[in-house]
Parts: sequence; C-alpha cells; structure tokens
Amino acid sequence: MPSIIVKGMSCQHCSMSVTKALQSLPGVTNVNVDLLSGKASFDAAEALDPAVVKKTIEKIGFEVVG
Repeated sequence: MPSIIVKGMSCQHCSMSVTKALQSLPGVTNVNVDLLSGKASFDAAEALDPAVVKKTIEKIGFEVVG
C-alpha cells in the first residue's frame, strides 16, 4: 500500500479534497487520509508514477513531502 505525506492540510475539508484527488487517479482505491499525521495511503491497481501523484496533490494546493 503506497503512502505519501501531505503538508498543508488543516481541516476535514482539506483531507476530503486530498481523498477525492487521489481517487481521481486511474486504478486508485481504498484511499485513507489521516489529517493529524498528514499521511495519505491508498491501493493502486498498477504502479503509479510518483510525479503524477505529486502533481495531482499540488494542483489542489497542498505539498507532498518525502
């Protein structure tokens, strides 16, 4: 299960935005975003390019760290 650290989330609305953004990627399921830790984990049907994941999150105003 891949996971990323998302910086800049401050409320439940932020975590829902990240969840929806990740779910919009082809083959991504079981998205879980933890607001307190900033960790977002998900299942991917096939390997995802980390640059695509990062761009998707940055497009909605957050930063991927790590």
